[in-house]
Amino acid sequence: MAVRLPSLENLVVILVTGNQGYIGTVMTKMLKEASYKVLGLDNDWFKEGYFFYPDDILPDKQITKDIRHITDNDLDGVEAVIHLAAISNDPLGELNPCVTEQINTHATIQLAKLCKKRKIGRFIFASSCSIYGIVENGMPISEQGILNPQTAYAKAKVNAENQLKELANDNFHPILMRNATVYGSSPKLRLDLVVNQLAAYAYLTGEIRVLSDGTPWRPLIHIEDFCRAFMKILEVPKEKNYQVFNVGINNGNYQIKDIAFEIQKSLPHTKIKIARELQSDERTYRVDFSKIKESLDFKPRWNLKKGIMELIEDFKKNDLTLNDFKSNKYFRIRTIQSYLETKKMDKNLFWL
Repeated sequence: MAVRLPSLENLVVILVTGNQGYIGTVMTKMLKEASYKVLGLDNDWFKEGYFFYPDDILPDKQITKDIRHITDNDLDGVEAVIHLAAISNDPLGELNPCVTEQINTHATIQLAKLCKKRKIGRFIFASSCSIYGIVENGMPISEQGILNPQTAYAKAKVNAENQLKELANDNFHPILMRNATVYGSSPKLRLDLVVNQLAAYAYLTGEIRVLSDGTPWRPLIHIEDFCRAFMKILEVPKEKNYQVFNVGINNGNYQIKDIAFEIQKSLPHTKIKIARELQSDERTYRVDFSKIKESLDFKPRWNLKKGIMELIEDFKKNDLTLNDFKSNKYFRIRTIQSYLETKKMDKNLFWL
């Protein structure tokens, strides 16, 4: 049975960490459209990665600092936290696993402890469905399923989840959001996400290139539906202890080859090339999203076909080029590697 969704009228400020990233820019825009006040905290790693420049993604106040340096004073006036800031994917996580643990686990727990001290009860943590890793039986896995993280990124998310559960009490209510793989357009576009990458390459070259045998399963969610799920949590009554939600839709589980076929429907003159070889990334998992639908009445507004069309329209509108695709700015690991090579950043991923 769906719970009632009362308005949280007394919410003054929401801290969004990672507000200048791929998801954070869209999250900020949607929160402000819903009349929330937004305090942003971001270290501005991807300041050169704009795809387009809207005026409505700026928070009411911006703190520019690394999440590892957050202090008690940064939480003045905050009544809820949406914690997005992280090493954001598996390849980047493997670049320096120790730093991945510092940012994705230790900094998360430091922030959570400050929130608990401040009696900021609502702490919404962006985890990931990738923590399920490889699901051997092929059946959709629920929130009670066995965690099988395969990468430094996923292991750090699991560690953060476990420690957040230990912090939970009657006054501190972390919500763990295990998100499907996100796709869709954003002012800070990412082309290292499976749907975005396949769609961009198809649009630019006429070829949909699948660098595996195409059989691994991935759950998908549009970026706006991702943000809408987090906003649902702001509306529901605070729970005792903690809650865990898989964030996505049951008909949003796709094999990689089926994503390619869906893109081809929107770009009918493209050719699909499947490598038909297993890659080092052996993750495959289908996810059960029944809980968020039933308990939060979560009804996504996007599907894969609609999201692909949005991407293609924005590629045209904003003149995406093959040089853009080959450059660093829309790929997280390429961006960070370029900073390291040019001595703009040290080995611990602090600005120099």
